[in-house]
Amino acid sequence: MKPKRFPVNPNWLQLQEKLKSQGLRASKPSFGSEIETQKGILGKRKERSDAEPNDSPVSILIPTNTDCSLTDEIAMDCEMVGVSSEGNKSALGRVTLVNTWGNVIYDEYVRPVERVVDFRTEISGIRPRDMRKAKDFQSVQKKVAELINGRILVGHALRNDLKALLLSHPKNDIRDTSEYRPFLKEGRKRALQVLAAEFLGVKIQDGEHCPIEDARAAMLLYQKNKKGWEKSIKEHLRFKAKHKKRKQKKKPEGRAAANLGAT
Repeated sequence: MKPKRFPVNPNWLQLQEKLKSQGLRASKPSFGSEIETQKGILGKRKERSDAEPNDSPVSILIPTNTDCSLTDEIAMDCEMVGVSSEGNKSALGRVTLVNTWGNVIYDEYVRPVERVVDFRTEISGIRPRDMRKAKDFQSVQKKVAELINGRILVGHALRNDLKALLLSHPKNDIRDTSEYRPFLKEGRKRALQVLAAEFLGVKIQDGEHCPIEDARAAMLLYQKNKKGWEKSIKEHLRFKAKHKKRKQKKKPEGRAAANLGAT
């Protein structure tokens, strides 16, 4: 699959006109909006039974607007290739970033520092020809670092992606769908494919993975649970601050007691 810097999206003005002609009023578009789920991205509803998985191109994972600007929240997904003599060592092969609405803001193939032994095409979707237009690792790493700096980073198993990029990100600014407590099952992490099916009703990763689709799925999972997610993070930070304050109060008391014992 060839990556597109900015994938084709439906034209919002055309959709407004279409709804106006039907006597309907269009509200402001958003990622996974009611207009999208009810009318479909192309303004046409696909008839299917409730039991049928939502694996059609007309999906809630396709943005309803064309705004490709940087937002406070960015979702990232990476695909890996195999390097080293046996190809069992993972290296970055492609990285994709999407904004709050799921529009692509960065999508590049990456030329690893080491020679690629296994393209892992059946999962990564990366082929030898893709390396002809690939960018060197250092330039991609620098660009990604600039884009995610100071922003909320959303994704699934982001630890692996950041490790492949040799980057770090503040823990308080990471929203990892593999670690969010309500997404766990009996305390265990679950695959993005499973979460997308259960919480979004969409089928992804059926064959070769698409990093654009995966990043959009992670972003939509976050957006649908944002209120509760952010609340839990604030409570956790408050608890940590309170605990830290309590420890600092105990230290002077302990020192005073030690001084009295010495006298």
